[in-house]
Formats: sequence, C-alpha cells, structure tokens
Amino acid sequence: MGKRSFFRFLPIASLVNLFLSTTSIIANKKKWWKNKNPISPGAVDFTYFLGPYFVGTLWIFKFTYGNFPKYLLANLVIDSFNAFPYFFISQKLGVFKFKKWKKRHWGIMSFIWAIIIYGVQHLVEQSIKQKDSDNNTLQ
Repeated sequence: MGKRSFFRFLPIASLVNLFLSTTSIIANKKKWWKNKNPISPGAVDFTYFLGPYFVGTLWIFKFTYGNFPKYLLANLVIDSFNAFPYFFISQKLGVFKFKKWKKRHWGIMSFIWAIIIYGVQHLVEQSIKQKDSDNNTLQ
C-alpha cells in the first residue's frame, strides 16, 4: 500500500476503531462478550482493533473504493468469515467468547459499519473534490 492510499483512507480506518472501541466499552459493561487474556489492559483490547480491523479497512478501501458492489461483496465475505469461522475458532481456543451476543449479531453490525464508513469516505472524497474545484476556479 502506498503512502497516498494510506493517508487517504487513514481517517476512515480510525473511525472504524472508534466504532469498535465504543462498542467494546458498551459490550464489557453489558457483558455481551468476554475477551480472555487481553494483551492491552482496560475495557478495550486494542490488539484486535489496531490489527485486523485497522489494516483490513485500509486494504479493502484501497482495492474496492469507487466500486460499491465490489466493496459490499468483499465486506460480506470478510465479515462472514470474521463472524463465523474466526470467532468459532477463537471460542474453541479460549481466547474470546460471546456471552449475550450471537455471531450473526457481530456479522450484521460489521456489515452495517461497512456501509456507513463507505458513505463517510464518499462524503470526504466529494468534499475534497469540491474544494479542489473551488480552488481551481478562483485562480
């Protein structure tokens, strides 16, 4: 991934981490899930969020942004894998366990976030294009 793509999609990857961190704080209070042996202390285990979600968001946007159907398909596949086989394996290994949630809740929530962040990125891109257009007409 190039420097330009990294900085282009960095805000949206950070927004995903904000969504995940907020959800994690709520989930811990409501006991929706249990993260056994978190690497980082506190209500939010940033290992997962700053790893797969952060990097995955950057790469998905790099390869699919501008083609919404391709983006949706990529997210559907990845979110389904994340919600089902990944969490099943994590639970069997004793790393993570859903308590009051089901795997499908996580998958649906992740897919909804994907749609929201695509919309946010689209608004950011439109704003940048408008600003560039305004600057060019002033010159």
